[in-house]
Amino acid sequence: MAKQIEYNSAARALLGLADPRRAEVSRGFFRDSSGDVFLGVSTPLLRKLAKDFKELPLSHVRKLMKSRIHEERSLANEILRLKFTEGNAQEQGKIFEFYVKNLPLIREWDSVDGTAPYIAGPYLLHRDKKLLYELARSPRMWDRRISMVTTWWFIRHGQIQDALLIAEMLLEDKEDLIHKAVGWMLREVGWKNQAALKRFLRAHASQMPRTMLRYAIEKFPPEERKKYMSK
Repeated sequence: MAKQIEYNSAARALLGLADPRRAEVSRGFFRDSSGDVFLGVSTPLLRKLAKDFKELPLSHVRKLMKSRIHEERSLANEILRLKFTEGNAQEQGKIFEFYVKNLPLIREWDSVDGTAPYIAGPYLLHRDKKLLYELARSPRMWDRRISMVTTWWFIRHGQIQDALLIAEMLLEDKEDLIHKAVGWMLREVGWKNQAALKRFLRAHASQMPRTMLRYAIEKFPPEERKKYMSK
């Protein structure tokens, strides 16, 4: 199969799954989406399609990542995630390097959440995490969200310190999507180590944006949530 045809085949396969009604609903979940085209392809169908195109060369995955069509970018993310998950150590290193090189093309919350915990997370689990601290200081919101959401994989494997440190770095962030990401990761920390979460809250609850705090304490008993929200 010619490489150029591979990209075109993926694009045509997506068009064949388009659902205009779903597309209108999908658009409402994304900010600043006026320049994007939505096809209305569901996540289960995207994941199924990714299996059909998991051998797509990375140069063609990048073409999908650069597309104005939201689902083409989503398909690229699913393919990258699949390539990483099923790859050997050498292949995973190649996918991680490609991912980092192309971070500017990751520019929606679903792109971040669907890739960072499953590519950057496992790759960096037992490696230097300097990159995440650099991303946490980035002027680009999506880099900061990548930094925070990547720690989900660490938390899942019992490493909570990076999540807490990066959350502290992002306490004064102005973006609602960062508030949600930080609160989400703090809530995950609480599942693993509630005492650590409560220590963090004692130190920072009064300065946390309300959305961030609300996400972090979502699983607390109602009276305890009320106490924290009143700070």
